[in-house]
Amino acid sequence: MKKIILSVFTVTALIACKNSSENSENEAEVKVEEKEEQSSQEGDWQHLFDGENADGWRAYNGEDGEGLPEGWIIEDSTLKSLGKGGDIGGDIVYGEEEFGEFELYLEWKISPEGNSGVFYHVIEDEKYDAPYFAAPEYQIIDQLGFPQELESWQSIGGDYGMYDPEYNEDDLKEIGEWNSSRIKFTNEKVTYWLNGKKTLEFEPWSEDWQKRKEEGKWKEFPDYGKAKSGLIGLQDHGSFTWFRNIKIKKL
Repeated sequence: MKKIILSVFTVTALIACKNSSENSENEAEVKVEEKEEQSSQEGDWQHLFDGENADGWRAYNGEDGEGLPEGWIIEDSTLKSLGKGGDIGGDIVYGEEEFGEFELYLEWKISPEGNSGVFYHVIEDEKYDAPYFAAPEYQIIDQLGFPQELESWQSIGGDYGMYDPEYNEDDLKEIGEWNSSRIKFTNEKVTYWLNGKKTLEFEPWSEDWQKRKEEGKWKEFPDYGKAKSGLIGLQDHGSFTWFRNIKIKKL
């Protein structure tokens, strides 16, 4: 009888140790995420939009100094797309400076059934009809209310057409509420964040990256993702989208 009791206590102790270990790992993970989030609030940030004017912003493949195209306005200290764009046309870029390795932070909200995105390493050329011909995109979308069924590679916080995001539907904000997004790009690793939680990470230009490009969405776009620096862009994909607190720092 004593042996049985001792066995029960032994198993209980082992389970407790395992749970304690798992909790420690989870706490460590949370601390890493908190540290990452804290880093986004420190350092020398360059504001790309101050809430008052749109200096530096213009149409993709447009001319410097021409200002916002007709599909974009400043409203209540935000940059707002009016939903006049589509698969081709309507996107804007910050044309004053290119960025290679960087950390980008911005806040956004979107209208019901809306679709938008954030581009980086944008290259302008007459042979490209839109930024996505060459530039990666951080996906912004009404994940739960979009009228068509979404593939995982089309989902919120993902690297559109390349890397699927990890997120919890219970943590998604209601449509009309503000979200925060962060992109940290280095030549060794890329991480995307949504509302303070990491959605994905990958190694740019790796064998895995190249395989995904050649076999997936971008196999017919030879220049996709090749650039190691470029402009920052915002997408108008036919819906109202609001952006604010857009800032970046070089790494």
